[in-house]
Amino acid sequence: MDSLIIAGQPFNSRLLVGTGKYKDFLETRAAIDASGAQIVTVAIRRTNIGQDPSQPSLLDALPPKQFTYLPNTAGCYTADDAIRTLRLARELLDGHALVKLEVLGDPQSLYPNVVETLKAAEILVKDGFKVMVYTSDDPIIAKQLQDIGCVAVMPLASLIGSGMGILNPWNLQIIIDRLTVPVIVDAGVGTASDAAIAMELGCDAVLMNTAIAQAQNPVLMASAMKKAVESGREAFLAGRVPKKIYQASASSPTSGLIGS
Repeated sequence: MDSLIIAGQPFNSRLLVGTGKYKDFLETRAAIDASGAQIVTVAIRRTNIGQDPSQPSLLDALPPKQFTYLPNTAGCYTADDAIRTLRLARELLDGHALVKLEVLGDPQSLYPNVVETLKAAEILVKDGFKVMVYTSDDPIIAKQLQDIGCVAVMPLASLIGSGMGILNPWNLQIIIDRLTVPVIVDAGVGTASDAAIAMELGCDAVLMNTAIAQAQNPVLMASAMKKAVESGREAFLAGRVPKKIYQASASSPTSGLIGS
């Protein structure tokens, strides 16, 4: 499998996973091991990574020497809140610069506020962060985020936690075609086939949390997602046959048969 390159760093796995919504850190670790993921997202406002020394820390369950942490700004609704959150994460993680920016528009849909996202991205990039950014599936916004200097653009497939899969593959395809930084589907994946479709379209990777953590068997679903991402990537690289309506070409043609 070819490597995923983010900010100049290679990764063998093209599946990125979140660390929230599991019943405990033991289940978190088991599911992430089954997923094969190397990059794990951490909601700084919701997960203890040293803010509270009296409570169990994710750092013990998922040592930073074994995984690449991707602090994110889940729960932030303004650029200022997101910037403060990621600066705190950088302090807690000893200068860690690779981060995931998300600025939400409202607490019901969790749709991204692209105006605030653009504002935060510009400041964070100037401040030395390597910004992977969650956004809408608007190709114009995606290109602007790349031009600002984001190291990866992460358009939604559908709303966070919805499990609805890829609702607008056409916009996603435009983004893939126009950007040179990695395009990573983020939000809305519900099952393995959604992840495979994203990879078959040409996405560089898929990020998910709810689809694994809230499955009836998170560890088994994590294993399924690993296989789906790998098979989808291989199918994309192999190049599928074109779709044709009423122009069938039989797998076993009748012409040229022996003895005919």
